[in-house]
Amino acid sequence: MREASFVKQNKDKWNKFERVIQNNVNIPPEELSALYLEVTDHLSYAQTFYPNSNTLQYLNSLSSRAHQKIYKSKRESRNRLITFFTKEFPLEFYHYQKQLLIAFLCFMLFAVVGWYSAGSDQSFVRMIMGDAYVNMTLENIENNDPMAVYKDAGEMNMFLGITVNNIKVGLYAYILGIFFGIGTIYITMRNAVMLGSFQYFFYEKGLLWESVRTVWIHGTIEISVIIVAACAGLVLGKSILFPGTYTRLASFVNGVKAGLKVILSTVPFFIVAGFLEGFVTRHTEMPDWLAILIISLSLAIILFYYVFYPIYLFKQESKHA
Repeated sequence: MREASFVKQNKDKWNKFERVIQNNVNIPPEELSALYLEVTDHLSYAQTFYPNSNTLQYLNSLSSRAHQKIYKSKRESRNRLITFFTKEFPLEFYHYQKQLLIAFLCFMLFAVVGWYSAGSDQSFVRMIMGDAYVNMTLENIENNDPMAVYKDAGEMNMFLGITVNNIKVGLYAYILGIFFGIGTIYITMRNAVMLGSFQYFFYEKGLLWESVRTVWIHGTIEISVIIVAACAGLVLGKSILFPGTYTRLASFVNGVKAGLKVILSTVPFFIVAGFLEGFVTRHTEMPDWLAILIISLSLAIILFYYVFYPIYLFKQESKHA
């Protein structure tokens, strides 16, 4: 690309960034960092193709001033972690509602596929869940304790093991988004098909309600945040496929950061889900009303934090903009 064309294509972005730096315009740190990354990307390009040019000198000066503003004058709030979860992340997550919806619809579709496949082929459940698990569950059903699997391990060991495993699943769903989102869809499919076939297995035995009231005590949060983790992977995949006005590299870096924030938000929920599975789910003797209450509260919290609260914050910010 000729230098004149390069300047013409990007000068509006540089002017915008320069106004932010010179006038000390207060914009969100994420937006400022994104602009800075794009300018440094352009600087690298100019160093390669336009050495000793005025364009290179200008971008080098702009980049240096931006670095000072972002890093040397930056003051972190003592309540940074709290504000991240209560304002910064929910406000940013508003922009990923489309990816969240896609992740949810994909999960539901594959869960239906798992249910239908288990109903169409008697060997499907064994193929998905494994012979050992199916045989153990059948034995538990004969012993009139179909959910005994949640009582086999100690509370703390189960809590820790399940929590670590679920966080790994969430990380895989995010990281595999680097394959244009296809890897994320694969992880979503695996978990959804397993859930669908699992629920059909108990339906076939006339124990659907027993499985729902037990499994979804922890599963409501666990499955929900796996879907949120899939959303993170789709955000990453979208940043590669559709960079928009950014260079592909700058868009990818932004996608990695955005997806990582989404994953960070899921960790407390994975811990809560692990706690419920390790310490609460095992109490299959609890009354239906208590199980329904726990499930309902869990669903309400998830919907509030990932759907309604981001929309509310965005509307509030728009009013004061």
